Amino acid sequence: MMEVQIKDLSELTRAADTLIDSLGNHTVVVFDAEMGAGKTTLIAEICRRLGVEDEASSPTFAIVNEYRSADSGALIYHFDCYRIEDSREAEDMGIEDYFYSGALCLVEWPDRVEEFLPDDALRVGITVNPDGSRTLRFDASDSE
Repeated sequence: MMEVQIKDLSELTRAADTLIDSLGNHTVVVFDAEMGAGKTTLIAEICRRLGVEDEASSPTFAIVNEYRSADSGALIYHFDCYRIEDSREAEDMGIEDYFYSGALCLVEWPDRVEEFLPDDALRVGITVNPDGSRTLRFDASDSE
């Protein structure tokens, strides 16, 4: 299990780089954390580090935002599944097509779409510590 401490926003780039370096063959990354833990902030930094020039923001109302890396041209999808109320809604939007497209999919509130997630999705837990710092935990052992 990999653990990354983030004491403040100045350490966000290092954390994003560590996570990116651990992706291996994973194309679906899910972020498990409470509201306000920094999921969107971390995802925005990951997108920036991958060459996305647009400002990455929460797709709360759209459910999915599409970005393209200026560096590689690769597609990146950012999901905020908080508003998905049932599996039919996820199915109607074609969520499985995104998850199995080969493009990087970064998913907030994955519990809302659990049945559609690939078995090899990389799960990232974010814990808010009493001092306000964050701890990221993920298992990168099967990333190769």
